[in-house]
Amino acid sequence: MVVLEGLMMKRTPIKLNPEIYPEAVADWMKDSAIYDSSCSPQAKVLFINKDDGYFLKQAAEGTLKTEALMTKYMHSMKLSGQVLYYGSLNGKDYLLTRRIPGEDCTDWDYLSEPERLCDTTALLLRELHETDGRDCPVQDRILTYAQTVKRGFHANRYEPDLFKGIWEFDSYEHAKQAAREGLPLLKREVLLHGDYCLPNIILNHWKFSGYIDLGSGGIGDRHIDVLWGIWTLQYNLGTARYTDRFIDAYGRDRIEPEKLRMVAAMEMIGGE
Repeated sequence: MVVLEGLMMKRTPIKLNPEIYPEAVADWMKDSAIYDSSCSPQAKVLFINKDDGYFLKQAAEGTLKTEALMTKYMHSMKLSGQVLYYGSLNGKDYLLTRRIPGEDCTDWDYLSEPERLCDTTALLLRELHETDGRDCPVQDRILTYAQTVKRGFHANRYEPDLFKGIWEFDSYEHAKQAAREGLPLLKREVLLHGDYCLPNIILNHWKFSGYIDLGSGGIGDRHIDVLWGIWTLQYNLGTARYTDRFIDAYGRDRIEPEKLRMVAAMEMIGGE
């Protein structure tokens, strides 16, 4: 379930005391310029400007465990950055990774060519979904995904404007019905990113470099990634005109339009 992290990468210079961090992490921070690169209230992200760069993610204890597992796995397949440290201290998780060369897809060089960006991200997603995930450490992302949606049912959560202009419902009850009908249809079929948004895709002069923010990844239903691939273009480009182009570039033959609509309903209700 996407938490909308990293909608636009930013780096603000800050001063901090490395001694309050785990010793293994503090060693990387010493004598380094450090920047706050946080984009979400759920996690604090620091950029350590040393060597080729490092990112340190900090969140509540236990919440970065899956991300550490998935990042290590994706790195082993040359799809993400190297994990240098994962551990907990004083109720907080810390995940240190090596910077992936390039910039994320919210960089103006990429946004300024929207059609190329659309095609590139759609094709990369298709390649990811065709990757053999038999050794993936998260073999059932659907289980936790469904649990999140069901919590949304109980809490009566609903974001009707989340996919405005693409997928809309007349009422909460209609969205809830679509979400309930869609849950049993979700399949464990492909290797998911889980949060397939432009800030989480790193390109180096238009060449794929790696993925970040993999905490929602695992084996699951392709429509979840496709949905967010479409949404992120609308959000970052300010238009829904690339929806059909993205679907065509990904492969319309692999996508069920009604299931996409059902997944949209799940996200409107299950978002946390």
